[in-house]
Amino acid sequence: MQKPVLISGAGLASLLLARSLLQSNIPFQVFERDASLAFRGQGYRLRLSSQGLDAIESVLEPAAFQRFYDQCGKTAGKGVVTLDAVTGKMLEHMPEALGSRGGKIVGISRGDMRRLFLEGFEDRIQFNKYVTGYELTDDGVRAVFADGTKSVEGALLVAGDGIKSLVAKQVSGGRLKVYDTGARGIHGQASTTAFKSLGEGVFRLLDESTPGRQISIITNVRPGDMDDPDIQFGWTLGAVPGVIEVPNNDYSIVGKTAADIAKSLTSGWHPHFKPLIDNINESEAAFWKITCSTPTGVPEWPNEPRVTVIGDAAHAMTPAGGNGANTAVRDSALLGRLLREAGGYNNGVTAAYEKEMRVYASEEVRASYGIATKIFNAEINESTPSV
Repeated sequence: MQKPVLISGAGLASLLLARSLLQSNIPFQVFERDASLAFRGQGYRLRLSSQGLDAIESVLEPAAFQRFYDQCGKTAGKGVVTLDAVTGKMLEHMPEALGSRGGKIVGISRGDMRRLFLEGFEDRIQFNKYVTGYELTDDGVRAVFADGTKSVEGALLVAGDGIKSLVAKQVSGGRLKVYDTGARGIHGQASTTAFKSLGEGVFRLLDESTPGRQISIITNVRPGDMDDPDIQFGWTLGAVPGVIEVPNNDYSIVGKTAADIAKSLTSGWHPHFKPLIDNINESEAAFWKITCSTPTGVPEWPNEPRVTVIGDAAHAMTPAGGNGANTAVRDSALLGRLLREAGGYNNGVTAAYEKEMRVYASEEVRASYGIATKIFNAEINESTPSV
């Protein structure tokens, strides 16, 4: 009997990998530290590149992919329009690097994405299971949980548990690091009526009115939902280091505190843009810390055949460039394909996966960091503490 693949974390990369294993009839178990998939805020809406969509389509069966794609919003590919947040004037019109199928910008919420990936194996996730490390056995691996208990013996452990993955630190001997760029942000959302003055498209609202205190919001106003006041569009506010002070440095704070800071920072903005912030759904407002993996790319470590990493655990990126999720689903599709071709766990699978992943993921990390140095004044050097 085949030992299961153990998956730490139930984020996008983990769930798509699990879906791939389900299609290949490879046994698996998923361990998630939260109490449910909806335990925490799901963050901002994700844009999907052609490569990201191709990866997802390669995993999902045709009918499931169609359901997924139907859930995605498709915004006309006019590029990203940058507007002066204070004067309302257009500053720049750039082609959208993440333009996707049919010339449209394809986007979906993280929560919807997780729900759709999860179809068919809801019973294979164990919640309230915080993986803090692993133990190798003579012929497999066990996940170790925060309460001291251990999982069943698995053939392979895959860490898809994000930037604070303890498995990633253990398997890489500390080589996998995530750095705090110092830049901060706030997620918000409001009824579609607040976005009427913008119209369809992807917009960046830029406030450079105070030297050294640059603030910007990016939002995607998609068609189809624009006239339904019961639907909410999201926006993401980002600021250079020192502008957003999170109370007690507590990023679990959600609600009015974050909403009030967003309103204060944008109080002098143009009347066309004020409704986005003034009509914020206060209960959904949340802070976020802009982090990044080693800017030169994914480091090398001695391969451990029984343990590997996917998604943010392997290559955390700033939101600049928008390719974090797209790279994560590429990991899932690649590792899932290699396991399928091997008929399950094989001694060389993780080495082959890591070799290929390092190439494309390193390229994306470098690109994301490069853009972030311009947009957020992000800076990581040898003295920057890892998180």
